[in-house]
Amino acid sequence: MINWIPLLATLFIQAMVAMALLTLPVMAPVAAKDLSVSPALVGLYVAITYVGAMFSSLTSGTTVSRLGPIRVSQLGLFLCAAGLCLCAIPWLPAIGLGALLIGLGYGPITPASSQILARTTPSAQMALVFSLKQTGVPVGAMMAGAIVPSLMLGIDWHWTLVAVAMACILSAALSQPLRKSLDDLRQANLPFQMGTLTDPIRMVLGHRALATMAACSFMFSMVQMSLTTYLVTYLHDDLAYGLVSAGLLLSVTQMGGIGGRIVWGVIADKWLGAQKALALLAILMAISSLATALLLPILPIWGIWIILIVFGGSAIGWNGVYLAEVARQAPEGKASMATGGTLTFTFLGVVIGPPIFGALSTVFGTYRAGFLALVVTSSLCAWVLFRLKAGNTHSSN
Repeated sequence: MINWIPLLATLFIQAMVAMALLTLPVMAPVAAKDLSVSPALVGLYVAITYVGAMFSSLTSGTTVSRLGPIRVSQLGLFLCAAGLCLCAIPWLPAIGLGALLIGLGYGPITPASSQILARTTPSAQMALVFSLKQTGVPVGAMMAGAIVPSLMLGIDWHWTLVAVAMACILSAALSQPLRKSLDDLRQANLPFQMGTLTDPIRMVLGHRALATMAACSFMFSMVQMSLTTYLVTYLHDDLAYGLVSAGLLLSVTQMGGIGGRIVWGVIADKWLGAQKALALLAILMAISSLATALLLPILPIWGIWIILIVFGGSAIGWNGVYLAEVARQAPEGKASMATGGTLTFTFLGVVIGPPIFGALSTVFGTYRAGFLALVVTSSLCAWVLFRLKAGNTHSSN
């Protein structure tokens, strides 16, 4: 039976840090104009946040064990709040530092929640429960897409960032009552050593199943974050959508992601298994990327909704299957370390993906070029997964 209290707590925290990270990309067209820079620079913002996330995810194995997953989650929320306040300062170095703090706060949230859910979830429900928890990411993105543009109609973009920061602080306070029960296994005297930064990566690279999940997540994250980061700007600049309408369409992709994470979790648990499910997801990402690149203003809105729901269901729907498989394959009691190690590769894809997407869009003068590049990335991932399947079948014979 699903233990709902830790699941809902981790989902809520995940949603808040996702909203914090995506608040600036949603307001990019307005903020960039105010700062006299190109909206394509939002890819650099995302890259900086995930450099911070890579570092904090690598240290999460020790910090979660030492402080407890709830305390680590609270610290992550406070770091996101501080970063958002810095991003509200109309000075690029301050925004860069703010992006780094948001990333440092975002990075340990998933390893912390994995540690909680790995000890409170039956093995047969792993993919479903982790997928339910990971709906926090599209829920947070949907909140950013729906709430942030509306807030900007009443207050400017600077104060909108501060408002989201206050919401993060409130979320940290609301999670305090859970600390006693969920941080009960913390090891307060556990030392922090430099090996803490490399042990998770060594664990992943030395374990074939974990290495496979890490490689998949590297390519999938390039697709996911490019879609989430640039969809609003693409619809606004290339297809002449208003900012509020474009933000709502971003929310549509997140709706697809929420449904996709739950559906794919059930499919992986009951029928296909993780590897086949991820291969099918890669194919859907490639098809959706191509369809998005070919969008035209004359298309009926229901057609655009279908394309974006499928895109969100695949490009955002894969995480729960991946994280559940990582937790399942991890050595006993090492779920947070294994998750932190694989997330390093996930975040590396995020660091590389959006800047490349932005650079291609700038060179070709249209964001369609970036979406066409995602077709190549998704197709490559599908090919790797099917080749791996063929190789595994051959070796088992």
